[in-house]
Amino acid sequence: MAPQAESPAQHTGRTARRRAREMALQALYQWLFTGDDAGVLCAQAAENLDWAQTDRGHFEALVHGVIECAAALNDSLQPFLDRPASMLSPVEHALLLIGGYELMRFPEVPYRVVINEAVELAKSYGGTDGHKYVNGVLDRLAAQLRPHEVKKR
Repeated sequence: MAPQAESPAQHTGRTARRRAREMALQALYQWLFTGDDAGVLCAQAAENLDWAQTDRGHFEALVHGVIECAAALNDSLQPFLDRPASMLSPVEHALLLIGGYELMRFPEVPYRVVINEAVELAKSYGGTDGHKYVNGVLDRLAAQLRPHEVKKR
């Protein structure tokens, strides 16, 4: 079942960036099944009730960037996966793509924030222990992509 948008009242305390990631998860979940163009996915997202409270720039950067870099992202993730990316749950796969993209392309976002955001979305939308899997994979990817930042912990 596709991740469903919640009403604005359910988003109390969530930042515009969190909503951007949540909406990107929904769009990329759809993309994994349909292969829809990023422009189509972004246009559909603009019809969402939460669009007004969303960091639109971050959302669009995630959707366009993940789709454009999907093959490279999957290649980067694969050494840390226990099966081919195509065999992952679509929710966890989309979250790993989003987290991987943010780790690669948004160095201003601390790696711990990237991982935490993906884990929180996995807890809300993923399988029972999906958040543990997402955490483990992104933690290892962060150590490879941002070794100096990770060493500081």
